Amino acid sequence: MTTLTTARLRLEPVCSGHYAGLRVLNSDPAVMRLINGKPETPEETTAMIERVQGRWRSIGYSWWSILEQESGELVGAGCIQHLGHDPANAHEIGWRLRPDRWGRGYASEAARRMAAFAFDALEAPLLVAICNPENSDSIRVMERLGMRYRGIETWNAQLVAVHDITAQAWRSETP
Repeated sequence: MTTLTTARLRLEPVCSGHYAGLRVLNSDPAVMRLINGKPETPEETTAMIERVQGRWRSIGYSWWSILEQESGELVGAGCIQHLGHDPANAHEIGWRLRPDRWGRGYASEAARRMAAFAFDALEAPLLVAICNPENSDSIRVMERLGMRYRGIETWNAQLVAVHDITAQAWRSETP
């Protein structure tokens, strides 16, 4: 399993040792408001950890817990997934952070590192990101990654804003 680092963050594959931090993150109504609209239950957090660990074992990537290097605290989660929602069968990138860490650039920092992993290690030809169309903060992170707006699409019976970037565009825009 792959651990990623940035100047301020450590992205560790989700594991049962992250349960307490993931409970805080995924049970926060402010975090979940624009994701699925409802806080996760303890049972849902446990099931998510098991599901994610299964993906790490079977395909070698999935969700990371985002830890702040300075404090060691779990401050978010991010992923590269290959779930088959996209017609191009693209890899999907995603992130979420605790509200007390919003506005610090952590989402962009983690997203850049995860995108580099997807394009370099996985050789993904295309990376897709989705969010609730009202989630302007996530849309700004997508734009900072150089992603282009593709439109509103239905994923998992929800209307979402979809952005994408090709490996070629990533390499031409990333120093």
